[in-house]
Amino acid sequence: MKKLFFLVISLVAMLTAKAQWVDDPATNTFLANCGNDDGELYMATNPNTGDTYIQWEGFGTNGWSPTIQRINFEGVPQWGEDGIHIGGLEFSSYSEGVSMITTADGGVVSCFADYEGYTYAVKINADGTFAWGEQGLQLFDGQGFSRTEMVASTDGGFWALGADYNNSYMQYVQADGTLNPTITISADGYKCMFGQPTLGINNYVFLTYERLGSGFYTNKDICLVGYDTMGNQITPNVLLMSEQTFQSTYIHYVVPDGFGGGYVYIWHPAFNQAFNVYVFHFDESGTPTITDTNGVPVHSPDPSNFYGGANGTVDPVSHDLIIAYEQTDASTQSQSRIYMNRITASGEKVWGDGILVADYVGDTYADIKVDAFEDGSGFSLIYTKTSPSNPYFTTIEAMGFDMDGNPLWTKTLCSNVYRRTVCDNTPGFVFGQNIIVWVNCIDGGIYGQNIGTDGTMGPIEPVIPVPDCPAPENLEGEYVFDLEAQLFGVQVSWTAPETQPLHYNLYRHNDINKDDLVFEVPGDLTSYFDESGLGSYKYQLTAVYEDCESDYALTPAGEDYIYVEVTGIEENTEGEIFTITRIVNANGQAVRGMNLEELPTGLYILQGVTKDGQLVSKKVIVNK
Repeated sequence: MKKLFFLVISLVAMLTAKAQWVDDPATNTFLANCGNDDGELYMATNPNTGDTYIQWEGFGTNGWSPTIQRINFEGVPQWGEDGIHIGGLEFSSYSEGVSMITTADGGVVSCFADYEGYTYAVKINADGTFAWGEQGLQLFDGQGFSRTEMVASTDGGFWALGADYNNSYMQYVQADGTLNPTITISADGYKCMFGQPTLGINNYVFLTYERLGSGFYTNKDICLVGYDTMGNQITPNVLLMSEQTFQSTYIHYVVPDGFGGGYVYIWHPAFNQAFNVYVFHFDESGTPTITDTNGVPVHSPDPSNFYGGANGTVDPVSHDLIIAYEQTDASTQSQSRIYMNRITASGEKVWGDGILVADYVGDTYADIKVDAFEDGSGFSLIYTKTSPSNPYFTTIEAMGFDMDGNPLWTKTLCSNVYRRTVCDNTPGFVFGQNIIVWVNCIDGGIYGQNIGTDGTMGPIEPVIPVPDCPAPENLEGEYVFDLEAQLFGVQVSWTAPETQPLHYNLYRHNDINKDDLVFEVPGDLTSYFDESGLGSYKYQLTAVYEDCESDYALTPAGEDYIYVEVTGIEENTEGEIFTITRIVNANGQAVRGMNLEELPTGLYILQGVTKDGQLVSKKVIVNK
């Protein structure tokens, strides 16, 4: 690979030899102390280091406030047994909702509303120090006091999204804590709430948000819009989901598709009063690719059964959505099953009405979580299973599948018999390992279990993935005179790789191995006209993906560059010029007059029209 994260090399040295993770589902691994009624667990793993951050909320001296623990790849706590408590602000006796992300520069950011209703972001470095002080930064110019959603950018910054009872607010926060302008999202006659940010290309953000009325049962739709980091709107507002009527408590979720777009899913009883999960998709330009604004149901509408409780992931190779969901009977909701389906960006349901993976055996299922393997070879499904005869007997189960939906392994991650609060999410596979954590509501500790792509529990050797990073092929270039624009330049062309990149980097060098300019070419193009002007130029081309940049493209002769001279002499001599319209000298300058006999010795380009009306140019030599 031309440019692969060099952190991969240092990562192996950073990982300690201490084996903390246990492989016994009856004991599991202790990660932190907490209160037995603490909750709202959330996790995020740093993709560069393999460290995982765990955040939970509990009642302390400053109200219902967050605490964060950092564990390394082996599950060893790095911030003591109690983690780091955020105590620089006062909180309410109940939670307004707390979110948390890791940043590209190795930190972790927690975002929340304080007692007075202001939204703050607190950043903690990997060494446990507060990057912006323990009080952090106040966001949105003092607006928006609800739960804040966040998404990390590629430069160490992040997007934050908040809302009040009428409007939503977005803001880009730079890695050093600089606050970019606040964006207000509003619509006359609607409440704009329950938004979800998705990172696009160039750290742009796509916002999906719900426009809703009032009341417990309400009409609402889902809209989509894009912004750059300075708050400029870069795409029009589009309707992603048409207006439906359902309980306002049911909100949508978004999974990035790996191309700068995303899948949106939501469950509601809009059709025949039977719950179902509906899927939508938008591409990297903010254009919906599923034309039905009612969405694609994961299962055929079935009034006798409800389908909900969904969770999704994206296959990093096909970029299809893998979504798992629970089926319950509509009459009593006492029967419980788990299905999964695979849906493409155009809305095709690859597995028809889904694959049944956990049948009804008297137990109920919940807390469904799906995560794709990093190499695209499969995915895991994690869920809790509870016996109706003993609601405190809840186990945590895991299953592995290949990308055709065939089972690979089954594991019980936790067999302990006690009441627990399970994390709201899983961080996904990083270096071949995924993690789930929970609060033991008996002893007040946070425990967890890891799982590998092969079903291994306990110590796991980190798997450093090699990104699928194919390079373009057949790089070619030629000197071109653009007659319409009257410009000298170079037309570069290539053959696209099998996997469409986010974009191409076209490097132009005036001197060997010196980067003078880099042109960013959209990933759906295979040519570029460089208005270079006169000179000698070397070009090299790479494909840029979400996690890597490819090797240089090769020419048909096997070279990783092309060399083109732009002399100002057009080589097109087809057709005889009947009427001369312009004469250009070898330096690309137009000359006065149309009489060749009056020109000094030199090379010239005649531009004109042939008898059949063709616009052509012709090289001539004047020799006196």
